[in-house]
Amino acid sequence: MHHPASKPPLDPSIPVSPNNPCPFLRGLVGEGFVEGGTVPLNTLSQTIANATGETGLKKVSARIQVRGVAMIANGVKHILKSIFSGAQLDALRGGPLDKRGAGSRILGVDGKIDEDEIARLASFGRNYTDPNTGSSEPGLNAAEIKTFMRDNLERAGSAARWYYPLLMKFEWPILLKIIGKGKQGEQRYLSVADVRTLFEQRQFPDRINQRIVSQPLLSSCQLRFRWAVALTAFVIGLGLVALVAVAEFPNQVRAMLPQKGVLVNLLPPPLPAMPETKAAYWLEQNWSLKDRHWFHHASQGTATFPVPYEWFVALEQPRLHLFSKPGLIKDSAYLERFGFIPSPQTIQTDTATLRRFGYANVYETTQASDWSTRWTPAENVDGLPVGFARMTGVVDPATSRREDDMIGLTCAACHTGQIHYQGIDVRFDGGPAMTDLKKLELATGLSIAYTLYVPFRFQRFADRVLGPDASKADRAALKQKLSTIGSFLIDWAKTYEKTIEGKTTWDGKQQQDTEEGFGRLDALNRIGNQVFSQDLAMSGVKGFEKNLHAQDAPVSYPAIWTVPWFKFAQYDASIEQPLIRNAGEALGVTALLNLSDAYPQDRLWRSSVNIRTLGWIEDMLRGPDPFKAADGPKFGGLLAPKWPSHILGDAWKLKPDRVERGRAIYAEMCSGCHLPDINTPAFWSSKRWEPSGDSKVLNAVTIPLDEIKTDPEQSLVLSKRTVDVPGFLKVNTADLQTWWQCEIPTASKSPNEMVYALGLMTVVDLVARKWMDDERIPEAERAQMWNMARKNCLNPAPDPRYRARPLNGIWATAPYLHNGSVPSLYWLLKPQNDRPQKFCMGRRDYDPDTVGFAVAANERCKTGETEFSATATDGKPIQGNSVLGHSFERKDGEPKRPGVIGRMFKDDAERYDLIEYLKTL
Repeated sequence: MHHPASKPPLDPSIPVSPNNPCPFLRGLVGEGFVEGGTVPLNTLSQTIANATGETGLKKVSARIQVRGVAMIANGVKHILKSIFSGAQLDALRGGPLDKRGAGSRILGVDGKIDEDEIARLASFGRNYTDPNTGSSEPGLNAAEIKTFMRDNLERAGSAARWYYPLLMKFEWPILLKIIGKGKQGEQRYLSVADVRTLFEQRQFPDRINQRIVSQPLLSSCQLRFRWAVALTAFVIGLGLVALVAVAEFPNQVRAMLPQKGVLVNLLPPPLPAMPETKAAYWLEQNWSLKDRHWFHHASQGTATFPVPYEWFVALEQPRLHLFSKPGLIKDSAYLERFGFIPSPQTIQTDTATLRRFGYANVYETTQASDWSTRWTPAENVDGLPVGFARMTGVVDPATSRREDDMIGLTCAACHTGQIHYQGIDVRFDGGPAMTDLKKLELATGLSIAYTLYVPFRFQRFADRVLGPDASKADRAALKQKLSTIGSFLIDWAKTYEKTIEGKTTWDGKQQQDTEEGFGRLDALNRIGNQVFSQDLAMSGVKGFEKNLHAQDAPVSYPAIWTVPWFKFAQYDASIEQPLIRNAGEALGVTALLNLSDAYPQDRLWRSSVNIRTLGWIEDMLRGPDPFKAADGPKFGGLLAPKWPSHILGDAWKLKPDRVERGRAIYAEMCSGCHLPDINTPAFWSSKRWEPSGDSKVLNAVTIPLDEIKTDPEQSLVLSKRTVDVPGFLKVNTADLQTWWQCEIPTASKSPNEMVYALGLMTVVDLVARKWMDDERIPEAERAQMWNMARKNCLNPAPDPRYRARPLNGIWATAPYLHNGSVPSLYWLLKPQNDRPQKFCMGRRDYDPDTVGFAVAANERCKTGETEFSATATDGKPIQGNSVLGHSFERKDGEPKRPGVIGRMFKDDAERYDLIEYLKTL
């Protein structure tokens, strides 16, 4: 091949293969600009780009287009060969560019020219004035070429492929662009004479030759440099595109990534959109506004979040923004997307503000007396949602050193409920939260990482925490502290994942987390992981990562109204002692706890748990003794919320006839386990009430797991899981027998390895006793705090079981069953195998007819919602997610069988009658 700067005269003897059907490529070979056979892509793209006469970016674009077309010209199988060797011009026949007779047919498969087809081409055009000679000649403009191509396809009929129109849109218009005639600004035309010359003689017009020879091909070195620059620009451009995608479409990018691994964890978890709230109402539940707000923000001594309070409120949301600063993680509107309920800074404010938060609504007719005015005030100066509390006066339990204020969750975070209906929020205390704590944990950790590594974020964070005039040394110290926390979180996540991979469940399966999602939490396993593993690690005691267990037994947050009067709390009726229950919960949401032997022994078991505040909360929930009421026994304290028909529309109005029919069905099918309505004499005279001190407690019906057959996981956590503790802690479970005179033995077979239930009961007991010792609590007050009639002993029942609590407020506790596996009461009353296997949770409307959440077949979750599913993608059951048990499906004359607790309903009408009555409880 000659150098293009010194082109020799045309040599018609240069052979051109008939398997090169492209007239322009045939011309390049015939003119000697490229050789036949295989032509490197660089040479081909440069030569054709030179032929266009374009400059600058347009020429670059032409080269890129040519390379793209040339790579696919020989077919998909030859793409890699084309990239490394070049386009095979003698093998284009039969490739994607060969239209197999559906094109112009000017050039036959034998490489010969059909003059009739050239004449046909000319018939679609008209005469044009040659701008160079002024003479008239036949030609075709762009519109006429388009008509010619359309006629070619119609003539080919069924022989035309779907992509031929796309090819034609490129071929002839490009030919027009390269060899077309016309003055600048005028319409260009393709000369039929030039087409004939190109096809017959494989010769270009002189003006095309001049364009090519005037621009020599670049050397290999120049090409490498140009490609290096282009590749750099491409990488930068790709990076900018990725940055824009991550910043503006993080949920979509996250969905495209593998859902396990590092990359997906670099993006924030998707959150549901927040629909507009038209109005909000807190239901009346026998608490004053002051008590309600105090309960929402009183610290129980927890440091749930891994940074001090002032740091948390200074962290930015883990979102990337190109042209604006992200909001703060503390912003209520952001935290609401995790399911939390907005709360005012104070209730000592104007009525309009209170109404905006659902307080002081016009439906309240009475005000209960204030309890909380006697206690330490609870502040919410930063306007955090319900359940967020500031712990002040923090002292490190190991060193006794004063620490920064911390931020933690209180019981209200998990036990405050809310439903949505057509833009209206109805809120109530003591009900199940619809939060997703796992997503909040991920977002908080990612916020710390972004603060450390995203440009400018730490500077802004330090300005908020230290002030804009802080020294470099102070800023460096702050960054080091934050980096230490970030490193610990990353290392702990890796430790957890590695440990779980090597462990099996009680029935021999590989341990793995079950998604908790909105409205569920594996509280028992989380408490065990915190107390028997992470607290030890944070105390500097190594080697107890082995105590970690997968979070595979998530449950719906239980309702806590009237629970203080139950003998046993928890779904599995496992804990009798209220203080142990509440202090254990505080430890589980990360109270500070010293478990180190590196300090004086009298500091062991010292913690930040505020036993006194836990007692106050219990007092508010419990209220006065129901059996000492002047007008007959009735619950005080926190009452279950009433069905809100007085707030919402006609769909919420109760139907009296259905209520009466449902009352009879309830007496027949439900009251045997769940007891009669709490507002009836039959409830208060039940034999389930047992003496306790100078009062009574309700020993609610418990049903063995083998009989109820609902998901087994939660009932087995305390008994099947074992934990190992350091010897220096001297955790002797036999002490429970000494302290409480339990009915059944409590000693462990091993001094250091023990059943989780006994280990947790003993540890929490020791923490509570240490607090009382440190505070020098008098014996009389200790007895009141312990409520000595309630023992810290195991339930003497011989087997795993679940508790059937009274159904007051049952309407406000969807989804149903202890693991939140049934979306509504309607589906709970259907035979177990008919229940939905999947449904979505998040911020979605409540259904007043089915009482819960309406489920559509094959519904797809909206962005940010979490999917409950009974089975994995491989069809196997998901640990903790069974939808079975507690079924009404026994037919007349059929014997009783496990999992079936009642007869089959006659029809949906009978189900809806019962549902209507349950709304009234």
